[in-house]
Amino acid sequence: MELISLLSCTQSEYVEKIGLFFGKGKKHAEKLYSEGFKKGILDPEADWIEPQARALVREMCQVTDLALPEISYTKEEGAVSKFLLKYADGLESESVCIPMKFGKTICVSSQVGCRMGCAFCETGRMGLIRHLSTSEIVSQVFVARHILKEELRNIVFMGMGEPFDNYEAVMQAICVLTCPTGLGFAPSKITVSTSGKVTEIDRFSQEADPALNLAISLNAPNDKIRSKLMPVNNEWDLVELRKSMERYLKHPRRQILIEYVLLGGINDSVESAEEVANYLQGLRVKINLIPYNAQSKGRLSPPTEETMQEFRSVLQKKGYQTLLRKTKGRSIMAACGQLGNVEMKKKLGAKSSLSLL
Repeated sequence: MELISLLSCTQSEYVEKIGLFFGKGKKHAEKLYSEGFKKGILDPEADWIEPQARALVREMCQVTDLALPEISYTKEEGAVSKFLLKYADGLESESVCIPMKFGKTICVSSQVGCRMGCAFCETGRMGLIRHLSTSEIVSQVFVARHILKEELRNIVFMGMGEPFDNYEAVMQAICVLTCPTGLGFAPSKITVSTSGKVTEIDRFSQEADPALNLAISLNAPNDKIRSKLMPVNNEWDLVELRKSMERYLKHPRRQILIEYVLLGGINDSVESAEEVANYLQGLRVKINLIPYNAQSKGRLSPPTEETMQEFRSVLQKKGYQTLLRKTKGRSIMAACGQLGNVEMKKKLGAKSSLSLL
């Protein structure tokens, strides 16, 4: 029989499946679920189990899958840590834990590789190998908390892959991650980032808890530059993207985080900043400026410090809340745009850099 994956269910879903399988035991299934997520183990001999129920709970454990992927390696740079998980088929994904003012943010992956082909992203050179399942996504957070003992506060879907390209698994993972008797993250502590898949932004607008956060990778001031940097712009241009943001922001509680990777000599001029400010006018947004992080190969270069400060100044003068992100984890290839295991790419014959401009 196929085991019931604890990491792909909310508590109510797990209890229902156990009830259907055994015809009883729902109370113990509730406790087994909460204990499994609280302690990171399924223990049929736990002290909360009444003697008369031990046989049933043992059976529940036998049909419940809490198998975790293997940790291939961990790397650290100061308080930043990166870990690579190997799944049952031998494929791997990378996750990063980043220190913040309070606790850590975990950057999780939703795919092995990515099909979006953004020119500044290491993962995009791999192409899409496959989507991760709900349990594989949740396992990254589970491993970080219970095995690596990280004090996690926030979750960002900004690792390997385009989350909205794996929409169903990502949204179910969010249900599991926010289950109060499971890992128990508040929706407001979770951010989903997209390169600009308009149909899925619209779906997210309709289906997602308003407290969930949306981030959109803009990365260019106009269609000409964005289409060269991000192939997704050939399907949904900036006009369509703007309309989808307007639809999303109809809910008064919502705001969008705009991510903008600054590339030296390409999208980092004062004129580009003016265009970005005009494009975003009237939208409830915060802007995250991200200096390009050099990768193993590529023809792109980071902006100068002076250029970054000038770009931010233009946006701030226009009234935008603008953060210039400090690079963390660059030496261990854990910074923004750097995720993608080098040896895996060699094995899979990954794509070479895209030529630009």
